[in-house]
Amino acid sequence: MTFDVVIVTFNGREDLDVCLGSLDDARPAGLGQIIVVDNASTDGTVEHVRNRWPQVELIASPTNLGFGAANNVGIRRASAPLVLLLNSDTIVPPGSLETLATRLARTGAVAAGPRLVDAQGYPEVSFGSMLSPVTELVQLVRVRLAASSSPLARRYVARLVGRERFVDWVSGGCLLVQRDAALAAGLFDERYFLYEEDVDFCAALRAHGGRILFTPAASVVHLRGRSVARSGQAPTAHYDRSHLAFYEKHRRRWLPVLRLWLRMRGRSVR
Repeated sequence: MTFDVVIVTFNGREDLDVCLGSLDDARPAGLGQIIVVDNASTDGTVEHVRNRWPQVELIASPTNLGFGAANNVGIRRASAPLVLLLNSDTIVPPGSLETLATRLARTGAVAAGPRLVDAQGYPEVSFGSMLSPVTELVQLVRVRLAASSSPLARRYVARLVGRERFVDWVSGGCLLVQRDAALAAGLFDERYFLYEEDVDFCAALRAHGGRILFTPAASVVHLRGRSVARSGQAPTAHYDRSHLAFYEKHRRRWLPVLRLWLRMRGRSVR
């Protein structure tokens, strides 16, 4: 089955160049068009893509739409049955996307995410349960263990990400989705500028009867945090706004508690 790739970028010309180069080297079977949505970069990304990658479909937004809204632009422009949402700070090894598409088809999932690893090959915890105060605490512990150099922690994380399973959400850093299912679910909720949009999107897919697959059979390198660092705002500002929006939509009874917790930490979000 063919798939189109959507890459959202903001001031990430060098990372985007590496990402596109990895796709060019991998030459995945079934690859349709590659769509780059540029969020008003000021580092010459648009001109560079036009000159270096003329085969890429480039959409240059005059404003920074945010991650979810820019992905929506790309999904609407895509035409293949599957769409791969791919961060610009990723590197795609040969065979990984074909494997991801195969596992999605064979399991009947509507969306699938691979194992994400850092530049040294250590895995992220790139999936989880629907957000709640309890599951967020569990996820926080897992993420900190993944960042630890302890051999015990690394063995635990390796086991955690070593099993294929259906989950509530997978990371939007590399997410393969059936385009029709994405459209039926209403695409990304554009109130999220950055963070939580992938969890919310997967929740919408599940609400329409879809299943979300995490599979370690495919691996993609994720140079985590580089796109956030270029966003022009502290990551906590993005995260807190999205966190509040998510709880307002999905966990309203916990919203006052979250607001109080943020105030206690000196983080005022408007």
